[in-house]
Amino acid sequence: MNKIDIKSMTIEELEELLISFKQPKFRAKQIFDWLHVKKVLIFAEMSNLPKSLIEVLDESCTITNLSIKRKLVSQIDETTKYLFELPDSEFVESVVMKYKHGNSICISTQVGCKMGCAFCASTKAGFVRNLTPSEILEQIYAAGKDIGERISNVVLMGIGEPLDNYDNVIRFLNLLSNENGHNLSLRHVSLSTCGVVDKIYELARLKLGLTLSISLHAPNDQIRSQTMPINNRFNMDELLKACKEYANTTSRRISFEYALIRGVNDSEACANELASKLKGMLCHVNLIPVNEIKETDFKKTYPKNVVNFQQWLVKKGINTTIRRTLGADISAACGQLRRDNL
Repeated sequence: MNKIDIKSMTIEELEELLISFKQPKFRAKQIFDWLHVKKVLIFAEMSNLPKSLIEVLDESCTITNLSIKRKLVSQIDETTKYLFELPDSEFVESVVMKYKHGNSICISTQVGCKMGCAFCASTKAGFVRNLTPSEILEQIYAAGKDIGERISNVVLMGIGEPLDNYDNVIRFLNLLSNENGHNLSLRHVSLSTCGVVDKIYELARLKLGLTLSISLHAPNDQIRSQTMPINNRFNMDELLKACKEYANTTSRRISFEYALIRGVNDSEACANELASKLKGMLCHVNLIPVNEIKETDFKKTYPKNVVNFQQWLVKKGINTTIRRTLGADISAACGQLRRDNL
């Protein structure tokens, strides 16, 4: 018998489960508190539950637990990279970054990725499966427990495409922000997508308050289709239309991620074309020197040209930042640690 993934359940679902066990509904909030506030990993630690209920839970349910397979800590900036082993012996990565405003974690939503972006290490080993809501949550809980500090900001920008695992990601967000649980405001959450347009519209209608981050990486369809297969399904005009709708519906600024690849998308002409596409939108551009991986010939833009690209965009009225590089000595970019472990 497959056991019930209890950490993925809402309070309402827990109430129904308890009714089926002939137990009072009020126990649901107690169990939810143990799972998402105290973050216990065995039912026996739920000390305010009767022994008979603990026995039933132990027999019929499971508490998702991720074990740390590898852990790398940067000697430069204390960035910590985790390779987590899942219950079925698959692996995902998470990265904790320390800032003055608190701890931020970049988490994975799938084992592998099917999007096929040419410059991304996460997709090279192929797609295996979606993560469950509890497996997404547990990356935050396990990392927080390991560093002994609260995680105050979450970025869904690790392995996988969050909007390709839409239902589980939405459930994860609802569990993460539940006032009876971890209680993290979704204004402290950023979700990154390569451009799954139909799901962007669905996300906009939910008005969750999170920041939408778009992996754009090109100023036009010709360049984007060469590096990002999703562009053959949803072209840039369709994607940018959805982004405008998201910004207008939610009043939240869109963040466009732009990985600069030497000789591919880093010219002044590319900057000017990008600026013309984004003009008038509630957005900003985050420039990232591309991570070089052995499977491609893509090279980082020269540091001087990163600054030049920013200045070209700012001159055209586009708010632009250059992402601070963290964990450079531990290959903190997602996908590399898992790939090396296969």
